[in-house]
Amino acid sequence: MALPNKNKYSVLLPTYNERENLPLIIWLLVKSFTESKHDYEIIIIDDGSPDGTLEVAKQLEKIYGKDKIVLRPREKKLGLGTAYIHGIKHATGNFIIIMDADLSHHPKFIPEFIKKQQERDYDVVSGTRYAGSGGVYGWDFKRKLISRGANYLTQILLRPGATDLTGSFRLYKKPILQRLIEACVSKGYVFQMEMIVRARQFNYSIGEVPITFVDRVYGESKLGGNEIIGFAKGLLMLFATT
Repeated sequence: MALPNKNKYSVLLPTYNERENLPLIIWLLVKSFTESKHDYEIIIIDDGSPDGTLEVAKQLEKIYGKDKIVLRPREKKLGLGTAYIHGIKHATGNFIIIMDADLSHHPKFIPEFIKKQQERDYDVVSGTRYAGSGGVYGWDFKRKLISRGANYLTQILLRPGATDLTGSFRLYKKPILQRLIEACVSKGYVFQMEMIVRARQFNYSIGEVPITFVDRVYGESKLGGNEIIGFAKGLLMLFATT
């Protein structure tokens, strides 16, 4: 039983066609939190996946319990930002962890995020692929070039004071995340970048933890030509408005 004043971590896990990946990522999350002895809940926000992701989530709820697996599905894809807003409404933790459900983010780094946050009471802790022991595995040269190029451009234009703006594996104080989402106007691939830019704009403290990013095991990558064009437009918008 958790003490009343003990920190609790709510993991927001947006899903779309993650039937194969969901059981493993949930198992890894439960394992990580159990071994590190941190109080937690996992909020699954499925956006009407046609592959049966929600049915798998319901089975996981039976296995691990409704106190640990919280299902908050939506009828259709409505965007990452609104998924977070939806999830926060149901989160009972005072810290929020956002991550991908496709196994590209390993839960083993979460205890390091928590440790880093506690070092200086950071408002945000962001996983970085581009500092220290961080890295990317499973990508071809083209995708690595796109990611590196995108990150390089953001550093030149926005000078955010963070080494990885396009990643989506982070820990936030709950009120901080709520304010940042309200301030953001971007959608899609550029949304995560704007979150860090706004955090710097509001003078929130940001810590970083090196992570290894692994390309998805099952399913198809959601990064395509439209996302790249959207990223470029969003980057120019942020450069003009911040």
